[in-house]
Amino acid sequence: MLNVFRQFRRLMALCLTAPGNKASLLLFAVVVALNLGSVYATLRLVQWTGEFYSAVEKVNAAEALRQIGIFGIIVGLNSTRHLLGEYLRKTLEIRWRRSLTDAAIDAWTRGKAYWHLAHGENAIDNPDQRIAEDCRLFVSGLLGEAIDLIQRVVGLFSYIALLWTLAAFPLSISLFGLSVNIPHYMVWAAFLYVALSSGITHLLGRPLKSLFAEQQRREASFRYAMARWRTAFDEVALTNGEDAEKRLFRNRFDLVASNWRRLIGRELILGTFTYPFQHSVLRIPLFVALPGYFAGHVAFGGLMQLATAFSSVVTTLSWFIFSYRDLADLVATSARLDTFIQKAKAAAESPSPFTQAAARSDARLRNVQVKAPDGRNLIAIDDLTIRPGETIWLRGDSGLGKTTLTKALAGFWPHGEGEIARAAGNWMFLPQKPWLSSGTVMEAAAYPLTIDIFGTQAVQQALCDVGLGTKTDASTEGLSGGEIQRVAFARLLLHRPQWAVLDEATSALDLASERYLLSLLRQRMPDTAFLVIAHRDPAAIAPQRTIDLGAPAVAIAALA
Repeated sequence: MLNVFRQFRRLMALCLTAPGNKASLLLFAVVVALNLGSVYATLRLVQWTGEFYSAVEKVNAAEALRQIGIFGIIVGLNSTRHLLGEYLRKTLEIRWRRSLTDAAIDAWTRGKAYWHLAHGENAIDNPDQRIAEDCRLFVSGLLGEAIDLIQRVVGLFSYIALLWTLAAFPLSISLFGLSVNIPHYMVWAAFLYVALSSGITHLLGRPLKSLFAEQQRREASFRYAMARWRTAFDEVALTNGEDAEKRLFRNRFDLVASNWRRLIGRELILGTFTYPFQHSVLRIPLFVALPGYFAGHVAFGGLMQLATAFSSVVTTLSWFIFSYRDLADLVATSARLDTFIQKAKAAAESPSPFTQAAARSDARLRNVQVKAPDGRNLIAIDDLTIRPGETIWLRGDSGLGKTTLTKALAGFWPHGEGEIARAAGNWMFLPQKPWLSSGTVMEAAAYPLTIDIFGTQAVQQALCDVGLGTKTDASTEGLSGGEIQRVAFARLLLHRPQWAVLDEATSALDLASERYLLSLLRQRMPDTAFLVIAHRDPAAIAPQRTIDLGAPAVAIAALA
């Protein structure tokens, strides 16, 4: 339970520490105040109940009509209060959701945490679902339950005070030959009734938290399988893989359905108690008040007033019972979201195994050992210096670990040792499959900056230079592999980094196109150092040094 409170505290802090938090707190206070108005409305209705039924009992038609008019005024004002409170609550909900979502995205993207959370021991399933869905569910559930709880706590004291006053008479019973008088028995009966009911509710519903968490995970995995397929329609169509994909979808849905059956089974067990409780809680107060009526302590109007007051106390105390399912879902949501954010922060702060030397004019690798996650040695480099403006061709067999070396150079590969000194200046990495965000080809060429930074004409010219002049305003969806790599070359021409690492960046291009683009890079960027990883000799970007990554480390040092 203490851990649950810690999770709530951390997530609430993210909602409240964002810019504009003072306005949000003021809005929260207004929403709470409006909801507390329902307490007064309930007390007024209790008073009205006694007055109305007394008029009915006395057959006073004029007074009864007047009370009906008063009832209409109470309902009208209370409805206005409720609707305004709901509107402001939902306004606050989207403000807090924005703050929490921004915090989750910041944690996910800082320090390449998103990459670390997708690999190894820190792997987190479905981070997109945790940000998009769990932030919404947490804020919505928290606001709803917190405001309801505050309203009930404040109202409880008012209702108990009213019930204490109305139920001043005792309950007289004989027990084992002894006469026992229980003063204000209806107050004690309310607490005893709700305490027993709450205990039964928790006993029956305790497994719901883990079932809700598992259901969310399986639902997200099912959605992810279909979303992932959308990125590979051509590949699946060419391999006639529709049946295999259907099997995957059905298997994922079977997992959803199996947990769903366990979930609804547990809800059924819980409902066998909570449903009768909810539908009898408004009648039982009347039954409890009957001894006072039969003993002549109250008249008929007083009986109805007592029943209403007792019902207000019981329903207020029964918040835990009525909200148990939603609370279980909220606790599961907060656990998923808090775990995600804490792991993201830890991943962003995890130290690199490679020593990062001070910036210098040259880039240098000394005693570098790049390893696989299982500890296997992949690439060893004793001493490699890369000078500004030169070209180095790194060659080696497939699976040797060349792409892993680029990740170590980029600073986020967590396995290995040695010293990597990245020279001062802008570094840019071109992977074999460049990332093109949704949008136009021009926007993709300017990525991760915007077109405005370079100017429309410059972006169009860069795309024309790489052979994409007719696709400047086209969508990035549907581009071929070769076209995607051309966009990456246009990106290089625009950004003009001092250091560029090309990892099989021309694998989807024909030889003539490869030579043209590489020569274009050297022509336009004469001062840029290029580290080229490729199976083919990138002769068009000469002069160059060649390093065989499959050779022993001493040989690499000698070639360098």
